[in-house]
This record gives sequence, structure tokens and C-alpha cells, in this order.
Amino acid sequence: MDQLPFPLVDEPEDAEREAARKLFAGEVDFLKGVVAMDGLPPDDRAEVCFAGRSNVGKSSLINALTGRKGLARASNTPGRTQEINYFTLATDHYLVDLPGYGFANAPVAVVEKWQRLLKNYLAGRASLRRAFVLIDFRHGVKKVDEEIMTLLDRSAVTFQVVLTKADKVKAKDHDKVLAQVRNVLAKHPAAYPEMVLTSSEKGEGIATLRTIIAGLK
Repeated sequence: MDQLPFPLVDEPEDAEREAARKLFAGEVDFLKGVVAMDGLPPDDRAEVCFAGRSNVGKSSLINALTGRKGLARASNTPGRTQEINYFTLATDHYLVDLPGYGFANAPVAVVEKWQRLLKNYLAGRASLRRAFVLIDFRHGVKKVDEEIMTLLDRSAVTFQVVLTKADKVKAKDHDKVLAQVRNVLAKHPAAYPEMVLTSSEKGEGIATLRTIIAGLK
């Protein structure tokens, strides 16, 4: 049988999983919140960023990856993250929580400012190794997600889809959502050819995503 396009990533080998676990169990700290490009830290290490629609679960995913419940502030209010939040992972990685895009419960001028910052960051950060585009598995890819994917294509930034909230979707509905996401990704040249299925609440896919990040230098 032919391999489906954009398959889910295989489980990591035990040695890779353990190395990644140790990395994320080590020193992880909030560094700073950035509201303008001139506030970015030096691009002296590999960094990965997490992008997604407001309330898709970026903060919850970062907390699950690091095993620290309060590291990234999670909120049920869309649009709470209004700046680029930098976290240090040991001494050789940055984890970057980007402002949510799409609907946000904030004044229009504020929304426009941080959406512009988001676009400038994605287009101009030399140390960015990969963008993880978070897609709510309950809803699949929305139009605003495709807009970010197109921006990443134009910026030549490789992005990998991370499907969130997998525990909220019944197994019988998985194939339908995956097919929709795959059809969209086929249009985007910057899309990494594998996806990650996660649940921050249940821990599904967390070890896999840790291993991917640990391998990006």
C-alpha cells in the first residue's frame, strides 16, 4: 500500500526519546516578552516557534513539553498572548510562543500591532530552525491558518503541523480531519512532510515533539 502524504511522525527510538526527555527536564526558563523586533534576543542559538490561532493550545503545549505547568500562561480568553514570549531550553535552544492569530479579544489597533510583529518575526529571524503550526484537531485547517502557511512559504521557513487536542476527537473521525489537513498541506512548499498528533492533557505525542526539537541544531 502506498504511503499517505504527510504521515504522522513515527514514535522515536528509546535512546532519542530519553535524550530529549533529559533536555527538557533540565533548565528551562522564561527569558522575556518581546513587543518589537529590536527587543529580540541575539540569534546565537537554534530556535523553534509555536504559531497558531488564538486558543489553539500553544501555552498548554509548551507547558506539557517542559513538564512545568505554569511556565507559559494558558488562558481560555483568545488573544491573551500579545507578545513574542521567549523561553530558554538549556543553553542551545530558544522556545518561542508567538501571538495567537485570527480572532482575539482585544482592540483592533492592538491586534494589528502584534500581527505585524508576528509577520516580521517569521520573515526575518535567521536562527529560526522550524515553525510549528498548531492546528486544533477538532476543527482542521481554517482560512487564517492557510494565511500563516502562505507567509511561511514566502519567508522560506520550514513549518511542521502539530495537531492539538487529539483527546477531544473520536477515533472514527481522525481520518476525515487528517485528510483535510493533508489536502491543504499539499499546496504549501514549506510544509515539512510529517505531522505530529498531540494531546497536552493526555501526554500524547509530547515525547515525539520533544525529540524533534532536540534534533534541531
